[in-house]
Amino acid sequence: MALKIQIINGPNLNLLGKREPDIYGHITLEQIQKEVEKHSQKKNISVDFCQSNIEGEIVNKIQEIEDNAQGLIINAAAFTHTSVAILDALNTLNIPKIEIHISNIFAREEFRHKSMISKSVHGIICGFGLNSYILAVDAIENIIKNENR
Repeated sequence: MALKIQIINGPNLNLLGKREPDIYGHITLEQIQKEVEKHSQKKNISVDFCQSNIEGEIVNKIQEIEDNAQGLIINAAAFTHTSVAILDALNTLNIPKIEIHISNIFAREEFRHKSMISKSVHGIICGFGLNSYILAVDAIENIIKNENR
């Protein structure tokens, strides 16, 4: 059976390619999804990719994950810095979780340096653009393989 990873994207990531290209580049979320799916298929990993601008929808999706996926990659975007609700939902999961960001949040405004959700994840990957997603897929795979030894 293929490993399944849930990838959740937060607010405004649907605007990638148009939004602040000097920070996020010109790649769209759809292009990221295609590249992640292509990379994952080579590893026999299935990915479910979703995006929401609504905090409650993200919380609902997190609450559904444990029975449907073996790992979670989350780019909570702006909710990273504000959402106790997303943190609380993440704390209920007993699967590997990776927080990612397209940009280097530590090279940006001071308020972006604090993540509300980091306490609940195995690790953080930021600043590598599309490759943040690819690196997270590889990291989740390695975490799961190492836990199954």
